[in-house]
Amino acid sequence: MCRRPSGLRSGREAFRKGESDLVCQGGKWFLIATCEIPEGDLNTHPVGFLGVDLGIVNIAVTSDGTRHCGRRVNRRREQDRKLRSKLQKKNTKSAKRRAKKHAGKEARRNKDINHKISKRIVAEAERTGRGIALETLTGIRERARLRKPQRTTLHSWPFAQLGSFIAYKAKKAGVPVVHVDPAYTSQECSQCHHTARGNRPSQARFACRSCGFVEHADHNASHNIAHRGWYVWVCGAQSTAPELTLIA
Repeated sequence: MCRRPSGLRSGREAFRKGESDLVCQGGKWFLIATCEIPEGDLNTHPVGFLGVDLGIVNIAVTSDGTRHCGRRVNRRREQDRKLRSKLQKKNTKSAKRRAKKHAGKEARRNKDINHKISKRIVAEAERTGRGIALETLTGIRERARLRKPQRTTLHSWPFAQLGSFIAYKAKKAGVPVVHVDPAYTSQECSQCHHTARGNRPSQARFACRSCGFVEHADHNASHNIAHRGWYVWVCGAQSTAPELTLIA
């Protein structure tokens, strides 16, 4: 049996509560323990908000201009989609087993990516003394008007999971989180606030027909989300980050 040297305890081990479970998954053993991590003091006076726009080509784009995940991840998502379709057409027992195994692998990979994205977003907001403004995800799939291949890509990514990861990491860091209505954020100019469908000549490009402002479409939308986040905060909105309970 391997023991941890005396006096050395991991961060989560110090906050472990209740019973722990030892389980075997895929030939590997995992220790599952519930930890209660003390939350940070909520920053009730953020200097602003970091807007986060969720999308297809880039899973998340912040108002600082950071784009999380692009071509490499999308290529892998497309490969996953083609493999799922191929296995579904075969419809044999071996194909079903392989599809189930691959689905679990894909879910774990997506979860890992979401963890990394949320960690970077929360760290940037904490470092700069800002809160985080997210889109309200309710009805996101119904609102999106996309071609069939893009709809498939949209449905295949766990955006709600990403939002929950950002929320609980923000709670731990004391970073306020607010959700805003994302309606027309992609068509509104972040400079003059002129809103028109013609402001989006292409998926990636934003060009305001009123003031002439040109920007990457997702970056422009993230600025609008940041503005709306600050507005709802000063109007008295409360942070929506949940109570913190982690499973180690």
